[in-house]
Parts: sequence; structure tokens; C-alpha cells
Amino acid sequence: MWTKHGDGKHLAPGEVVRPDERLSWPRMVGFGAQHVIAMFGATFVFPLVMGLDPNVAVMMSGVATILFLLIVNGKVPSYLGTSASFVGGVFAIRAVAGGDTAGADAIVTGAILVAGFVLALAGLAIHFLGVQIIHRVFPPVVTGAVVMLIGFGLAYVVADVYWTQDHWVALVTMLVTFLVIVLFKGFVGRIAVLVGLVAGFALSWVLDRLSGPITSVLPGANLRDAAGNLCPVEGTYCVATAFPHDRVNLDAVAEAPWFGIPDFHAPDFRASAVLLVLPAVIALIAENIGHVKAVGEMTGADVDPYVGRAVLADGAATMVTSAVGGSPTTTYAENIGVMAATKVYSTAAYYIAAVIAILFGLCPKFGALVAATPGGVLGGVTVILYGMIGLLGAKIWIENRVDFADPVNMVPTGAGIILAVGPVTHLVGGGFTLEGIAFGTIVVLGGYHLLRAISRRTPEPGASVESTAGKGAG
Repeated sequence: MWTKHGDGKHLAPGEVVRPDERLSWPRMVGFGAQHVIAMFGATFVFPLVMGLDPNVAVMMSGVATILFLLIVNGKVPSYLGTSASFVGGVFAIRAVAGGDTAGADAIVTGAILVAGFVLALAGLAIHFLGVQIIHRVFPPVVTGAVVMLIGFGLAYVVADVYWTQDHWVALVTMLVTFLVIVLFKGFVGRIAVLVGLVAGFALSWVLDRLSGPITSVLPGANLRDAAGNLCPVEGTYCVATAFPHDRVNLDAVAEAPWFGIPDFHAPDFRASAVLLVLPAVIALIAENIGHVKAVGEMTGADVDPYVGRAVLADGAATMVTSAVGGSPTTTYAENIGVMAATKVYSTAAYYIAAVIAILFGLCPKFGALVAATPGGVLGGVTVILYGMIGLLGAKIWIENRVDFADPVNMVPTGAGIILAVGPVTHLVGGGFTLEGIAFGTIVVLGGYHLLRAISRRTPEPGASVESTAGKGAG
């Protein structure tokens, strides 16, 4: 399947190992392990953030990667890790579905599965109609806005859920991650989030022994009603209240076996939940298109014909992973960095990485250790991750020179972002509400196309219809 590159040991200056080539198998195992480490931080952090099983997420990321490589016919080397784009929608679902419960887990993965199906359909449309169809519906001004509101729309999660659990550990974790990102330019810098998380975990363990338990609110724990009595299900009238607890609780780690099948669960489909995660599809389309173009630039190959397949493959992979309780997937930029550093673009390395990830998923003790990550540590990590997601939206605007002097671009974008950051809740009727990221996305997308259509009918004095419409295209 892969032809050996040269002697299988060395690369001459300027040479690269193409997707259909390989070096010696021991070397390929090493490259595969590098890809596992590169994807590992975000792939298990984001399931934690979404309240999903990180063991299942890591294992199914390997399955998703193999499926992706098969669908793109090995032309687009990529690893599929956990997507951050669904976090806001997942939090909104849990807020109305009972918090961190098995029933809410099923509703979350059911909504993600449907979003994966929509993404797969978008991939088919791109494949048969061309990538320009996506650019018409989601021009850069809209895509950038959606990516930005997905990131910034999660600010309340950091402020209300994680940071308050242990604000000093959150602050130190954030600062450590800052320093690692800046001081280490190579591989260590690329896994700075993972390094920060480990450092925060260690600090929390030390503080438990030096200063004792901390008194704070843990979501889903110590549930009390207005009278202070214990109550069973977290909700409007039954809330988590502060109590003394250790930052790190390793009881579940001690009880978990070394080998076993992850805790799979079936999805539960609710239309109201699906609407809350659909905005993430726009971000995933943009991510996949950007990923394919980046791979094409690095390898010097024409991979544009595979853009539709890549989007379809990501959608299919998300459907497969969420069908058993796993996390949504996306193509990982972290692994592009590994390829750029090593000049090895062989898909053999990705198949090896996928197998390693599957083996990790068969270790419940590892999953329990990951799940024991303190909330304060997650606060220090997620404040960076969410901010970086938001700024990727600004990057899309800058690279495409979006003109915000044009009100067609500025007005719906600004309104949508504020609605998401609020997060603002809008009661539609019959108990159905739009809020946060979903509400902001609808306003950005619908508002942009509405104003663009109006601006075409009412051109500015002295300007042609074509030039006015061109401004609105971003």
C-alpha cells in the first residue's frame, strides 16, 4: 500500500515523505506516536469539558481517523480528534436536560450525531456541486463570525463553572500554559495545553496535602433546594452549593480496571437539542476546507478535488463516534504541525496513531485518571482554548479582508456575537427557546443574507447594483 521512500531511513534536504510513501516501520511507529501525543491534549480535554467519557473519545478518535483515511482514499493525511466547536451547544443542552446525567449524555450525543449527518450532506453537496456553493451560503464574514461566537460564547462557562471551583489553581494553570507556549517553540510548545493541564493537576494534588480541602461549588454535587434540603436532580429549584472537598479525588482511578471496554451508550434524539449544535457544522466546514488546503500547500499535491470527501468523512466519523457515546470529531491542526516539522506526510503514520489511540481507549484506569482533572485546572486551560477559538474567527476575517465599513457585514455580525456572548435567551413560544450560540448564528447568517438582498435592491447613490452587492460578499 505504501512504497518505501529511499532507503527508508533518511530524507535528503528538500525531500518529503508523501502520503503514499513510508519510511521503515520502526520509524513510522515513532511518527505515529508523535501524532498521538500531538492530538492527545485537546482530544481528551474537550470531552471532559462537554461531560462526555474521555476514554470513549480517545478510542473512537482512532476509529474516526481510519474511517476518514478510507473515505479520502489516503489523499489527505489527517488525524480526527475531538472538536471544540460543539462545546457551547452541549452546555446549552445540558442546562435544559438535567446537567451531567446519563439521560443528558444520550441527548447530547444524539444531537451531535444529527449534526454529523448534516455535515456529511454538506460534504456530498461540495463534492458534486463544487466548494463555491459553500462560499455563497457561508462567505468569510459569516464563517468568521460563527467561529468567533462559538469561542467567545463559551466565556460564561469559564466564569460560572470552572474558574470559581478553584480560582488560584485556574490562574496558575493559565500562566503556566502561557509560558510553555511562548518559551518552547518546538514540540513541547505544541502540547502546551497538555503541559499546563498536567502542571495544574500536580499543583492541585500538592495543595490538597499542604492546605487541605477547598470549599467551592462542584456541578452536580451537594444539591440543595431553597430550604437547604438535599434534592436529587440539578435544575432551577435544585442547585449545587459550596462544600469542602479535595481538589483531586482518585477513588475512581483506584477502582477502575486496567483493561476493559469503555462505557458506551446509545444516543437519544431531541429536535430542540439538535438546533443548539447545528451552528458547529459551519465551523467544521471551514476547518475541513482550511485543513485540506493546508495539506495541499505542504505536499505540493492538488487535493482540492478531495475537499468534499474530507467534509463528508468528518461528518460520517462524527456519526459513528457519537452513535456509541463518543465526541464529535474534526481534522486536527496540531497534527499538521507535526507533519510540517518532520516532513513526513505518510498516511501510514496516521493509521499507526489510530491503532495506538484505540488501545488507549481499552484502559479504563486511564479514563478515570483523566476524568479526575480538577475544575480549577479546566478553568485555566479552557480560558485559553475558548479564546483561541474565538480569535480564529478574526483570523478568517483578516485573511479574507472582510470590510466592516460595510453595514451588511458589521451589523448582523456584531449583533450575533453579543447574543452568543450574553448568552441571550429568546423565548420563541410553546416552551421552545433560542439562546446563546444557536441564536447568535441564526442572526448572523439570516441577517447577513437579508441585508445583502436589501442592499442589492437599494444601491447607494452613485453606485451600481453590482458594486454594492460585491461589498456585502466580504
